[in-house]
Amino acid sequence: MWLLCSLLLSLLSAVSGGADSKAVTTTLTTKWADTPLMLEASLLEREKSCQRTQWENITVVCAYSACADTDQAYYDLIVKKASAMLSSVQVNMLKFALSLRAYSATVHSFQQIASNEPPPSGCSAFFSIHGEKTCDAESLAALLKTAPGRPKPYLFKGDHKYSGSNPDAPVVILYAEFGTPDFQRLHQVITAKVSEGLATYVLRHYVAKPSGNKVYLSGYGVELAIKSQEYKAKDDTQVQENDPVDEVQGFLFGKLKTLYPELKEQLKELRKHLVESTNEMAPLKVWEMQGGSLLQSSLLFPQSALFFLSLTKFFYSLKIENMVFVFISTVADHTLTSLPSSVFEVLRSEARVMEGLRSLHIETPYIHDILKLNVQPSDSDYAVDIRNSAISWINNLETDHRYSSWPYNVQELLRPTFPGVIRQIRKNFHNLVIILDPTQENAAELLSVAEMFYANNIPLRIGLVFVVSDEDDVDGMQDAGVALVRAYNYISDEVDSQSAFEAVIMFNRVAIGGQLSVGDVVKVLEKRFPYVEVSSVLGADSSYDNNRKEGRAYYEQTGVGPLPVVMYNGIPYQREQLDPDELETVTMQKILETTTFYQRAVYLGELATDHDVVDYIMNQANVVPRINPRVLSTSRTYLDLSDTNDYARFSSLDSKEKSTAVTFSTHIVMTYLVLLVHYSGQTYRPGICIYDNGVALGNCMRRQISIKIMLLDALFLRQKTSNNVRLGMINNPSAAPSAETSRMARAIWAAMQTQSANNAKNFITKMAKEETAVALEKGADIGDFAVGGMDVALFKEAYDTPKFDFLLSHAAYCRDVLKLKKGQKAVISNGRIIGPLEEEEVFNQDDFLLLESIILKTSGERIKSKVEQFGTEEDSDLVMKVDALLSSQPKGEARVEYGFADDRHSAVKIRPREGDVYFDVIAVVDPVTRDAQKLAPLLLVLKQLVNVNLRVFMNCQSKLSDMPLKSFYRHVLEAEVSFQADSSFSPGPMAKFLDMPQSPLFTLNLNTPESWMVESVRTRYDLDNIYLEEVENIVAAEYELEHLLLEGHCFDVSSGQPPRGLQFTLGTASEPVIVDTIVMANLGYFQLKANPGAWILKMRKGRSDEIYKIYSHDGTDSPADSDDIIVVLNNFKSRIIKVKVQKKPDKFNEELLSDGTEENDAGFWKSLTRGFTGGGKAEDQKQEKDDVINIFSVASGHLYERFLRIMMLSVLKNTKTPVKFWFLKNYLSPTFKEFIPHMAKQYGFQYELVQYKWPRWLHQQTEKQRIIWGYKILFLDVLFPLAVDKILFVDADQIVRTDLKELRDFDLEGAPYGYTPFCESRREMDGYRFWKSGYWASHLAGRKYHISALYVVDLKKFRKIAAGDRLRGQYQGLSQDPNSLSNLDQDLPNNMIHQVPIKSLPQEWLWCETWCDDTTKRSAKTIDLCNNPMTKEPKLQAAVRIVAEWSDYDQEIKRLQTRVHERVNHSAKQQDTAGT
Repeated sequence: MWLLCSLLLSLLSAVSGGADSKAVTTTLTTKWADTPLMLEASLLEREKSCQRTQWENITVVCAYSACADTDQAYYDLIVKKASAMLSSVQVNMLKFALSLRAYSATVHSFQQIASNEPPPSGCSAFFSIHGEKTCDAESLAALLKTAPGRPKPYLFKGDHKYSGSNPDAPVVILYAEFGTPDFQRLHQVITAKVSEGLATYVLRHYVAKPSGNKVYLSGYGVELAIKSQEYKAKDDTQVQENDPVDEVQGFLFGKLKTLYPELKEQLKELRKHLVESTNEMAPLKVWEMQGGSLLQSSLLFPQSALFFLSLTKFFYSLKIENMVFVFISTVADHTLTSLPSSVFEVLRSEARVMEGLRSLHIETPYIHDILKLNVQPSDSDYAVDIRNSAISWINNLETDHRYSSWPYNVQELLRPTFPGVIRQIRKNFHNLVIILDPTQENAAELLSVAEMFYANNIPLRIGLVFVVSDEDDVDGMQDAGVALVRAYNYISDEVDSQSAFEAVIMFNRVAIGGQLSVGDVVKVLEKRFPYVEVSSVLGADSSYDNNRKEGRAYYEQTGVGPLPVVMYNGIPYQREQLDPDELETVTMQKILETTTFYQRAVYLGELATDHDVVDYIMNQANVVPRINPRVLSTSRTYLDLSDTNDYARFSSLDSKEKSTAVTFSTHIVMTYLVLLVHYSGQTYRPGICIYDNGVALGNCMRRQISIKIMLLDALFLRQKTSNNVRLGMINNPSAAPSAETSRMARAIWAAMQTQSANNAKNFITKMAKEETAVALEKGADIGDFAVGGMDVALFKEAYDTPKFDFLLSHAAYCRDVLKLKKGQKAVISNGRIIGPLEEEEVFNQDDFLLLESIILKTSGERIKSKVEQFGTEEDSDLVMKVDALLSSQPKGEARVEYGFADDRHSAVKIRPREGDVYFDVIAVVDPVTRDAQKLAPLLLVLKQLVNVNLRVFMNCQSKLSDMPLKSFYRHVLEAEVSFQADSSFSPGPMAKFLDMPQSPLFTLNLNTPESWMVESVRTRYDLDNIYLEEVENIVAAEYELEHLLLEGHCFDVSSGQPPRGLQFTLGTASEPVIVDTIVMANLGYFQLKANPGAWILKMRKGRSDEIYKIYSHDGTDSPADSDDIIVVLNNFKSRIIKVKVQKKPDKFNEELLSDGTEENDAGFWKSLTRGFTGGGKAEDQKQEKDDVINIFSVASGHLYERFLRIMMLSVLKNTKTPVKFWFLKNYLSPTFKEFIPHMAKQYGFQYELVQYKWPRWLHQQTEKQRIIWGYKILFLDVLFPLAVDKILFVDADQIVRTDLKELRDFDLEGAPYGYTPFCESRREMDGYRFWKSGYWASHLAGRKYHISALYVVDLKKFRKIAAGDRLRGQYQGLSQDPNSLSNLDQDLPNNMIHQVPIKSLPQEWLWCETWCDDTTKRSAKTIDLCNNPMTKEPKLQAAVRIVAEWSDYDQEIKRLQTRVHERVNHSAKQQDTAGT
């Protein structure tokens, strides 16, 4: 005690005479209850470790109370158990994930799903069996028996399925918490059922008694922005002080005050001393500010100031000027500074690859060389080769006489022309191929578009491929398609191809809805060539049959999809682009876009006049032999082949280990075939390893045999013609293997086990023939198929073995790892799974050629060149495994490697620990930017988490014209969970501004990820106006993550346009409508507020679902053709979905937004009034809709909220009609939200708090005031429900003196909104009327400039003319210029006055002393407290002086606040008394 007192006395002596400094702290919690760390850790471990090990550990996990007596002991236990399964780097990732609480949302999503079941009464853990729920283990067997009669439950992607479950058995979902006795009991019961094959076991986390605490989040930023004090906007109302922050520089003041209450005042002074700072801010001179960026860098590197200038020029050449980038293992990403989840994902992905490469015994320097390889698949459009004789070319720009006047030299491409001009050059730069069945209805339309191109001399070579019957016994007198092909060939031979093309157009001029017939062809042929015997041209003996079979063969070989197909330079068009009008537009656009490509090629010398242009096009990297979506898709699944395990342990291994085991088990297959490659003189195998699933053919039907033999045959054909392929086979029997059903598989296996490479190859080739499989099925002796040189006795001994171990292992592998059903086929190429293939699907030789080509181009050759440097013996194995490892990484930013000539004096460098794998991190930063403020804590966390080779380069701006940073910033990010001295969890991550200057006025903002919607929930201070000189202690702000945002884009498939006004609802099965939204025309955008869980998205009942139906959806958690759109939110990342809708056939001509219809949706209004204080009765809803006056207003800060309450009271005192207020919730203080229900009850009005997250695609504002201005005008069409016809906006600092019903009923004469013009009667303010000169004078052209303090919006008209979409579009263009839209909320509508007309309201509707003279005040219906740029008079002072009744209103509100405060305190005391 005496020691503490002496310490206090010594420190207090230092405090005396010094200024007191203040602090600001901010925390952010979730809305949901704290989730157990053990459950969160299990989710990460499930992703990292094997399923078998993870399920085994589940059974030994114990609950918190049973395992540890403190928080820290429990946390240490989690880390200890994880360390047994994870590497040291992965354990650090786990610690970081627990610090971020990255999996808390996942755990809570299961909790929400469980609550929707709902749980049976009195059960802390329970089973759900096809909708029936129980926690009685004895009743499980009975429910399993009856389960097939009930529909199976929907399983989500994140569900934890027990390995070895029978997929055909009933699904049993266990909702429970790890470690509890009930979990252990039920887990044992269900695993017993799984082992008997009676159930599919799925585990979902469920906490029966959630914690009373909330989850403290990190990964966000807090800004204290310096606010202008030009106009005093600070409330003079005194606030009660908060308790200070508990911990300051290591001292726990809460604990100290509890232990030593008699030293309370001294402790208070000590805390002040610890946060003391007398460094006040002085404004910089212009010359001091210009070099601010370089100055900050020079302070770090005094000898390198000149070098930074050259370094800045270097970064400018790399096009990363004035930006912040982080390179982690050459992955460049500037989003890492704003999304900690991105950091976590990148680190985790890179760690997995590096550890995989290390497990392959690759040295650390080589690991970083390999990581620099960019093996991601290309997003470019793929093309097929058009140099094929099956294409009948109508014209040739290079040889046809009609183009002879055009220039021939490719240098003409570089000649300047006007934009949009198509260059006519006598080269086949642009080639259009139409593949069609001439008997299809839409064939005529496509040919008409081609005719238009040809007739108008568009520089386009046009080719046709007719796909008709290729059967020999079908002639042109029977089949219209064959007739047209023969007629076309006849005219081409007799006249020319142009005449034949013109005739084809005539052939297809049939009646609308009709179909080409043989008679149509005969009629045209007889008219054009009356002397020809038609039967000699079209009949069975016709000699004009060329290209008939070739056309169909080319179509099938290219795999370009269903007919008709149109290709530009070999690239197929999308189906929606085949509409005639769209086809014309898209083709012209492609010609213009491709011209740029040719110009670059000519400029670089890659394309010359004497080159064949078509050859040049077809030699590009995107040209492939065949279009197969399975092969070319960028969405791919890979196996992990990095670990090495003994094959004998296969059946007990997890999925990753099984992949490796099977790789090595098939090594004998590959060795024999590889030896054969060597013997035949071929030298190197860069490593395609292809597995064929489905070799157990003996029990298959003949049709299945044909398909599977075709697959085998294609494999061997590829092996014969390529030295880049190794082959292996895995069997996926369609039934339990037996001696009769496994003849083929055992024969191939025995041959590879016992025979030489050449004999095995010849024998397997013979076995691959279909007739061999048929003979075996009929009982032929296997010895009959032996080839010369085989050791038949040894072969038959291996063949006749009664064991089927390899078949059983392969079947288990296909089931558990590849997730294939019995008998399904798939192809695996370097770890990539292609399949399962459909029963009738053909994967032929061309597909294997395509697959080989893609792998060699994207990864094979690059990895091969690196692996050759290692000098290992098994190069092919290493290429295969490295390819699988690198290619399996999530697709992201391309890897970029920059070389820095010299970094001795120009970078901050932290070297890695030697001997360990390290992350190579390069940060490029401008030290005086917001991103630099975010980057510093990120780099510190990286250094704590992993072994890093860190270099930080300064990317400075040479000159600054404005202060680059006008705020203090803290990024909340911690590498590990922290604890207090008593081993309990610390209060949570917190932003602390400790050494702050006191003179500026600050405003506090949160910088959160895009999908987070946060609100302030607890603080007594005005966070919009923080003046630390007037704060006694600490400003503590508590925020809450109120919602996670679900975003989407919606389009009408018929029109291709967004369905403006379409409403979506989000809810659950038990409560279908919880939140709702309206679709914008801008990008078809919509957003819905949600939280972790499984949600059902539907169109709202009413006109939305009467007119439209859901056509398809993408990015959801339910199948694309499902009627119910299920979306699971289970993390903190952004979730964006795409929905396509279609009008119902009988509603095709109806519109959602029309003057003659209304949204008849009482349920919508019911949802709006839910939870309101002062809301009306349900039966009065229709009357409310007709009679209520809807008033919208915004406010931020205690002063404007005070004005807002007074404005509301002035409205209520003067308006006889019922009033409903709508407030923007985003920036309201907790004080206002707590008081407004009491005010609503006192004065009898309704209110609604509305929210809308600023869309990510719309240009972001950074200043809070400008954000609020944006909300006033940019989202009027989506903030309010369709049932609201008119809305009045009234500024918070206005006083209303009349009944606003008059304004609501004012005739806008067809305009969507009405504003009051600025007064012009106060002549002394003429110098401040900016709209009287310059841009505004010319733009308005005599019209008035309107003020945004009061306006009325006809929302029906506003939506019908898409005013909101137009305003957002104009804003997007103008806001890119920082000097534009100075007064955003009124400049934007005035700028758009020609596109969105404004009805000028009579002047008396808004009087403002700044602009209006005193004589007009008597007739004023509202008085606005405008800022006065001449006097700069504070608002409060002006309000008392200008508005006589203002003080009375203010006192009335204060008296109500006092009464409310007393009631709340009284209720709190009563609750405390009852609790004790």
